[in-house]
Amino acid sequence: MNILFITADQWRGECLSALGHAHVKTPNLDQLINEGVLFRDHFAQATPCAPSRSSMHTGMYMQSNRCVVNGAPLDSRFTNWALEVRAAGYEPSLFGYTDSAIDPRGLDPEDPRLKHYSEPLPGIGPYTPMRDEVSTEWVEYLRDKGYPLPERPWSLYSELREGVDWAAGGKAVLPLAIEAEDHETHYMVNRCIDWIESQSTPWITHLSLLRPHPPFAAPEPYNSLHDPEDMPRPSRGESPDAESPQHPLLDYFINHSRFRAPDSKRQTQQDMVNYFGLIQEVDDNLGRLFDALKASGEWESTLIIFTSDHGEQLGDHWLMSKLGYFDQSYHIPLIIRDPRSEADAGRGQQIRGFSENVDVMPTMLDWLDIDIPSQCDGFSLLPALRNGAMPSGWREEAFWECDFRNVRDDSLEQHLGITLHQCNLSVIRDHHYKYVHFGALPPLFFDLQQDPGEFVNQAQNPKYQGLVLEYAQKMLSLKMNHAERGLTEIMLGEGGAVTRRAPPRKLAS
Repeated sequence: MNILFITADQWRGECLSALGHAHVKTPNLDQLINEGVLFRDHFAQATPCAPSRSSMHTGMYMQSNRCVVNGAPLDSRFTNWALEVRAAGYEPSLFGYTDSAIDPRGLDPEDPRLKHYSEPLPGIGPYTPMRDEVSTEWVEYLRDKGYPLPERPWSLYSELREGVDWAAGGKAVLPLAIEAEDHETHYMVNRCIDWIESQSTPWITHLSLLRPHPPFAAPEPYNSLHDPEDMPRPSRGESPDAESPQHPLLDYFINHSRFRAPDSKRQTQQDMVNYFGLIQEVDDNLGRLFDALKASGEWESTLIIFTSDHGEQLGDHWLMSKLGYFDQSYHIPLIIRDPRSEADAGRGQQIRGFSENVDVMPTMLDWLDIDIPSQCDGFSLLPALRNGAMPSGWREEAFWECDFRNVRDDSLEQHLGITLHQCNLSVIRDHHYKYVHFGALPPLFFDLQQDPGEFVNQAQNPKYQGLVLEYAQKMLSLKMNHAERGLTEIMLGEGGAVTRRAPPRKLAS
């Protein structure tokens, strides 16, 4: 039995045509949903990329694995899904990246691996090398094709054909200079297909696609699938000044050029056109991959998981990128197709019930009948695949974290009057309420049924004080229940070491 584990970077949870999105067309993922299960209330554990992926790959909340920002090393004492399947006899491969920073302890200070966070996840076998966050093999492929290469390879994602872009007053959204069949998305899917077709034994691979991650520039024809004038208005206040008083952190982000959405309406509309186009490009290429699996006979023996590392603000709340506490940065898709007959009852279901990226590793290991390590905060989703609903005792809320420190720059700390280790927030959210707790800043509380857009902070409203306390206590309980386990399930004494594992899922909130 095989596993195809796919991530697409920065994909908002509602961006599937199966959910009735007004602009995005994802027929191949829609078909995967028809044959599998869509988890509609699925959330990432952290932002940005490295912390989120560390939680996904280890099954651990950020509070335990402590990979808090891009470039933060992941402690080598933690296992991950790749190490676990390797120990079971598989040789997992990687096409793309895992945003992993190596544990620096014991390394020579001049070790080149200390200068980037593009190492493959420990345990990965064949992989596509990265340098400066770009695939070196793809760059060489473009060189061989005759493309002029920029001094900084990252510019390959943003260099456009000549002309005046729509946002600058032009008649159309300009395409990338690179042709779609040479774009990295197409290249990585080709590499993945070639590797799968070369395998003669059961295989596991992680296809990690960059898009629709910025820069928001799409190759032809994906730049022209949508009319910029038809793009929806972002969900936000009338002006940045109207939105920023909600919280000191939001005020800082909105007034920081790196995170603030463009003031230009045309630029925002163009960004949406490209974002939706990049999503459709990913879907088209996944269609090629799925067709290859069917042609080779591997379709009916392969577990397929599709998700993302986090979402994208896309102008909502006057923000761009992935950050803070709003749902847009954390609500992401999760689609799983189990080919076995045991999963037939769940096929085509769209489940409402909170799943999290920490559930991905336990699900893969459970499907392979490999013991789930004690470190995992997540739980296997196989029961939901079999029954088309979350099992009894499942979590009743989603939990995520964001650490907004910058080890190289203390300007945010100075602005907010906090310390390095106070640059953090935690969120607990159910279908009715959402509570945001900060290390050293005022809390937030949203009534999502009355205020689904999260515009009105009720934390200081006397009518909500009882609920604020209740949800603060829920968060404290959750954090205590998910404190790093270490060796706490082992006891030494008469008769030797005894181990007793906790139940496979949380039985009470």
